[in-house]
Amino acid sequence: MQPLLVCGNWKMHTDRDGARALADGVLAQLEGSALGARFEVVLFPPFPFVADVAERLGDRAALACGGQNCHWEQEGAFTGEVSARMLASCGARWVLVGHSERRRVFGESDEEVGRRLRGALAAGLRPILCVGETLSEREAGRTTEVVAHQLRYGLEGTSAEQTARITIAYEPVWAIGTGRTASVTQAVEVHRAIRGLLPGPVAQQVRILYGGSVKPGNALELLSAPGIDGVLVGGASLDAHSFGAICRAAEQASENQTPVAGETDAPAQQDAGASGGMA
Repeated sequence: MQPLLVCGNWKMHTDRDGARALADGVLAQLEGSALGARFEVVLFPPFPFVADVAERLGDRAALACGGQNCHWEQEGAFTGEVSARMLASCGARWVLVGHSERRRVFGESDEEVGRRLRGALAAGLRPILCVGETLSEREAGRTTEVVAHQLRYGLEGTSAEQTARITIAYEPVWAIGTGRTASVTQAVEVHRAIRGLLPGPVAQQVRILYGGSVKPGNALELLSAPGIDGVLVGGASLDAHSFGAICRAAEQASENQTPVAGETDAPAQQDAGASGGMA
């Protein structure tokens, strides 16, 4: 089994000094923890602070920095965009693609998200593909249909080897920043459906995270559930103590984690491009 993955998405918050202080605070919270053995951490600061945060986190395999989005081209006349190669040059090893706010606020289509994901892979980054349904789609019983469409176009054109390097984050749109959280039963059901939609040879190698108002009070229950391989944390990641509490929940949950049906304990592939990498 792979270590649980705890990701902190800082969105468009803080300033340069605040980003440095928050990164230092997270490092302090992780002192003495089973980082690497039990869980791994990725922080996603705003673009201007990626290099600062990456420098503070250092060259640890289980502690990394990422970008919140990337363009599908590596360079060109795309004013205001950031390429995956630029992120990598700043020390990023991961990148989010298809976050619900990118889809909803900026109109990114499933096809566009897939292009961004392939751009990330081409630059050697580890993409986290975000998928999830709106409240109206859930109430209409279309959750699996919506997620399947997002996965189909998000993963289009990727090989089995590339898919194994991708992480999926299920984020029910109705739970993002609302304080509402999908029940553990709801989350497990969708995670199981997602795994069933992935290519057979790599389905058990892909980590599937839950994102949606994750906080210290519900992290342990979510992370202890079968098939939930980590969490994508929003607001709670802006407070080092709260984020540290979620990391400790991951450490505790991993001690008694139950493999999902059909899961093997085969060692995860290492990513040479990520200093030993997080599988």
